[in-house]
Amino acid sequence: MKIGFFGGTFNPIHFGHLRAAEEIRTRLSFDRVIFIPSGTPPLKNSDLADARHRYRMTGLAISENPFFELSDIELENGRKSYTVDTIEKLKERFPFRSVYFILGIDAFLDIPNWRLPEKLISLIDFVVIPRPPFAFTDLSTSPYLDIDSDNHGKLAKPDTKSYGLKLKSGHEITVLPMPLLDISATRIRKLLKNGESIKYLLPAAVESYIIANKLYIS
Repeated sequence: MKIGFFGGTFNPIHFGHLRAAEEIRTRLSFDRVIFIPSGTPPLKNSDLADARHRYRMTGLAISENPFFELSDIELENGRKSYTVDTIEKLKERFPFRSVYFILGIDAFLDIPNWRLPEKLISLIDFVVIPRPPFAFTDLSTSPYLDIDSDNHGKLAKPDTKSYGLKLKSGHEITVLPMPLLDISATRIRKLLKNGESIKYLLPAAVESYIIANKLYIS
């Protein structure tokens, strides 16, 4: 069984997140994608909705896809959540399975600034997806990879379906180019603050939840 852990603030979750998760699932033949809304991130943004609201919105968004699941693992203790701790717990819950941590290239390149980054890199395989303005060739700046000129050239090809790289820790990265929907949580929050419509940017159930709970308007 192949499982992808898809973490994020999901502030709020939108069709961009959902489409990316579905494309990853189908192209890499994952049996499940588990969405993991963050609890209290170490660096909390002022416009970050309460974790329970983000958890419920994520549940509403994925409810119609039988291959998507929701985890409250980062909400369990109410303390600040660190990815390395979350991954350790998840591996205990899913032993003897192929597990992958899904994240954008911007987040992967930022791992050196996370808690215990070397330990995290040694725990799990990764799926890295696009996140403008970064390019996959920017992976050459990561201290956890040695990318030679041949690999650098392959990463620069826009028609590459997927490409595997070996981390220094022995784990692997699957680089997965894909088209991205031009939707961002930042834009959605801005529209809400300005009293503008967010229809068709996220599932209708999530839109209704945001309106009913008056999220992102102050």
